[in-house]
Amino acid sequence: MNKVQYFLATAVIMVLGLMLATPQAQAADKELRVVGSWSNLTMFKNLEKPFWTEVVPEATDGQIQASMTSLSEISQEGAAVLRQMDMGIFDVVHTVVDYVVSDSPELSGLDMPVLAPDLEQAREVTEAYRPLLDKYLQQNFNVKLLSIAPYPAQVLFSRDEIKGLDDLKGKKIRGSGWSTSEFLSAAGASGVTLSFDEVPQSLQRGVVDGAVTGSLSGYSAGWGEVTDYVYPLPIGGWDYVIGCISMKTWDSLTATQQEELQKLIKEELEEPGWDVTEKETQEGIECLTGGECPYGPANDLEEVPVTERDIEKAHSLLVEEVLPAWADKVGSETTKEWNETIGEVVGFKAK
Repeated sequence: MNKVQYFLATAVIMVLGLMLATPQAQAADKELRVVGSWSNLTMFKNLEKPFWTEVVPEATDGQIQASMTSLSEISQEGAAVLRQMDMGIFDVVHTVVDYVVSDSPELSGLDMPVLAPDLEQAREVTEAYRPLLDKYLQQNFNVKLLSIAPYPAQVLFSRDEIKGLDDLKGKKIRGSGWSTSEFLSAAGASGVTLSFDEVPQSLQRGVVDGAVTGSLSGYSAGWGEVTDYVYPLPIGGWDYVIGCISMKTWDSLTATQQEELQKLIKEELEEPGWDVTEKETQEGIECLTGGECPYGPANDLEEVPVTERDIEKAHSLLVEEVLPAWADKVGSETTKEWNETIGEVVGFKAK
C-alpha cells in the first residue's frame, strides 16, 4: 500500500468511526441531580430513591443516572427548590403541592379540604386536573410535571371529645396548609400555624386542641400519645407529592428518552405510590385505634365516625367559603378551568 492509499484508508476509517460514534454521543450518559421528598417516609425510601438510582439507570442501559438527595437534607423552604431547578442547580424535584402554592396559588385547586373524601375520587380529581397542573408549573417555574402521588389522608387528631364537624367550632387546630386553614375558619375553628415537630408538645400543653396530618405520620410522630380522638375526614386533603423536571433538562433528552421516562415513572413510581397510600391510610387508623399495627404498639384513640351529613356540610363550607377565597386569588380564567375539570368530577363549581 502506497502513501496515498494509506492516507485514504485512514481517512475512511476515521469517517466511519465518527459516523458510528455519533448515535452513541447523542445518547451519552446524563446524570440527573434529583431531590426526593421527605427521607423518613415511604414515598422516598421505597419509591423515589430506588426509582432514580436503580430503575432508571437499569432501564436506560446506564444512559440516565441520578445523584439523590431529599427535602430533609437540602433545607429549602416553599417554592425555592423549584426555582433552583430553573437556575440549573437541580434537574428533578419531588415536593408537596402545599409547599409551593404561595408562589402558584393555581396549584391549590388540586387539593382542597374534603374535595375528594375517598381515594377513588381523589384519583379522578387528579387525572382531571393533571394537564392544568403541568401548564401552571411550566408557566410559573419552567418545570414539567412528571408524577402525582398522594400521602395518606390528612385527618384530624383531637385532645377533646368530638362527634363530628360541628364540634370543631371554637377549637384551636393546627392546619396543614392555606386551604385547610380557610376550611377550619369556615367551620368556626381557629387555624394555628405550627411546624410538624412542634405539634406533640403543643397538644400536650393545650396550646392547640387538635392538629391535622396523615394518619400514619401522626402515629409515627407520637401524636396518638397526646390525643384521644381521630376523625378520619380528609380535612387536609391528600397532601399530593408532585415530581417535576426542569424544562431545560427535559428538552435535552431525546424523544425516546422522554417517552421511556414518562412510562417508567407512571408504572414504577406513581401507580405504586397510590397503592401504598391506600394501604398506609388504613394502617395508620389501625395503629391509632388499637388494631393490628405493623409498626409498633397500637394507640387506643377513639375513631370518630364520618357521616354523610358531615361530608355534605364540608362540601357546603368548601363551596361557600374556601373556593370563593381561592377564586379571588387566581382569577376568572383559572376558576373557569377548575370548573371545567375538577368541577365536573365532584359535581359543584367554584364561584
